[in-house]
Amino acid sequence: MHTTPAPADRPSSLVPHQHRKLPDTDWLRGTGACPLDHPDPRRAAHAAATENLLRCWVRETGVRAPGSDILCLPLPASGTALLVPVLYWSLTGWHRFGLPYLADAPDPAPPVDAVLLAALLSRESAGITAPARPPAGDGTDLVARVADSVRRAAAFVGERRADTADDPDLFLAAEQSLVLGHPLHPDPKSREGLSDAEARRYSPESRGSFPLHWIAVAPSLLAADSAWTERGRPVTAARLTARLAGPGLPLPDGYAALPAHPWQLRQVRHRPETAALLDAGLLRDLGGHGDPWYPTSSVRTVHRTDAPAMLKLSLGLRITNSRRENLRKELHRGVEVHRLLRTGLSQRWRAAHPDFDIVRDPAWIAVNTPAGDPVPGLDAVIRHNPFRPHDDVACVAGLLSPRPRPGGRTGSRLAEIVTRLAARTGRPSGAVAAEWFLRYLEHVVRPVLWLDGEAGIALEAHQQNTLLLLDADGWPAGGRYRDNQGYYFRASRRAELDARLPGIGEHSDTFVSDEVTDERFAYYLGINNVLGLIGAFGSQRLADERLLLAALRRFLTGVSTGPARTSSTLPARLLDSPALRCKANLLTRLHGLDELVGPVDTQSVYVTITNPLHS
Repeated sequence: MHTTPAPADRPSSLVPHQHRKLPDTDWLRGTGACPLDHPDPRRAAHAAATENLLRCWVRETGVRAPGSDILCLPLPASGTALLVPVLYWSLTGWHRFGLPYLADAPDPAPPVDAVLLAALLSRESAGITAPARPPAGDGTDLVARVADSVRRAAAFVGERRADTADDPDLFLAAEQSLVLGHPLHPDPKSREGLSDAEARRYSPESRGSFPLHWIAVAPSLLAADSAWTERGRPVTAARLTARLAGPGLPLPDGYAALPAHPWQLRQVRHRPETAALLDAGLLRDLGGHGDPWYPTSSVRTVHRTDAPAMLKLSLGLRITNSRRENLRKELHRGVEVHRLLRTGLSQRWRAAHPDFDIVRDPAWIAVNTPAGDPVPGLDAVIRHNPFRPHDDVACVAGLLSPRPRPGGRTGSRLAEIVTRLAARTGRPSGAVAAEWFLRYLEHVVRPVLWLDGEAGIALEAHQQNTLLLLDADGWPAGGRYRDNQGYYFRASRRAELDARLPGIGEHSDTFVSDEVTDERFAYYLGINNVLGLIGAFGSQRLADERLLLAALRRFLTGVSTGPARTSSTLPARLLDSPALRCKANLLTRLHGLDELVGPVDTQSVYVTITNPLHS
């Protein structure tokens, strides 16, 4: 999808009222304080949400860098303008902003909060065109979701400031650390449908935990597949779930144990298909059972220390851009990728890049109707758990995210690592950050490019799907990718992949045109992951973005032309394209799109942005 620049692209010098004094600007600059450090968690949450909305608007409507430390955004639909303190302007889009003010408001007027800002930007969105689809509704959905996200983020910030004790399981602690969420999403913490008590129980940010709900499934309704093996022997999905349930589950003879999220089951049991199967005794509600499980950063995937598997459960909540119920094609896709890697592809990949792998989804269990059709909302993925409690592994998004601390400034774990390494080595933080970044490119980005070039498989490797293994000092030491949704099999490589695994893609719907694959791969790995990492380094004052962009250019040039070059088309695309296609989360929300519904090329709004590597 394309968009045309909004009126905000006008030079700020053409907008009146730009010289109004902003009350918070001098305080922020004079003290070095961060808006996220405000002692009132609600104010901190509004500041975070406001920055998110402004970053989205600037990126998605083509706003140019201001000529001063005040950005003026015209709001012609409302007959006014916003004056926004610019605390940091990022070449990669990770700007930092103070609270905005209405240009024509009297001086004592308070700043614009996130909810009002969402309403103002929703009104302006009518001036933005996206082919084939006008903005959905009047923006009230966005406003409601922003309000919900802010309210929940405020609760999370307050809880984290009161209790900083992380889980001793390092993987779980990292999964629970994404307190403020995606910095370029308008409502990253919205959980519409959860009560406050449920949110505390089911949210990773609150360090929630709960026993799973279990359903007994009659053999005639059981749908499952498994490529899970132990000591070379296959293990069925039903055997795996029975083991994960633990002793004492009252499972009727011949029935299989299906795990469900407690909130999900309360919703699904009232759907006609499910209710009829429960009434007939073909599904039996066994209730909550077993030790507690802990939600990870995706909310619906749950983890238990030392369990051999994690479980990716269906959860009909709208989280970021989608309702998170598993689709049957995604279940097939996870097992298919596992089988594909076992054809010898994994051995070749690990020989070239021994420190990178995919967290496998080798089994699933679900329910079919007596006619053989999927019963939606009860599908569960059984994901391999390769991590031990002492493995220092973190999703990149959590590593970069600001973490609230009591009585101190909000700071990311990345900043802590770089600061500690600089102190230990006696080197400038910028030099440490540059080396850290180069190691990241080698351990994470190069292996992902290899898989695309050698096998024609592009990974949707955004920051939350990318797990980074750290050594004892905090340097990148390896990587893992996770997500059975996020694979793009290149259509041009179909014959080659089918020769490896006959029938591949038949049930998983994973083959995508090379054109769409190139666009999505450039966004997820290039813009979201790598340029986002550069933006985090810059906006957190750890390194100069220009130096890291130069380092990335050298890396991509070497990957394209050096002795260990790859045949992936992404390096040349990132180096040579003056502009790149970028997912627009705010416009996707305003257009009412669900990213799990419909063809992959129309699930989200994409806009064209300037490529900082080229410019």
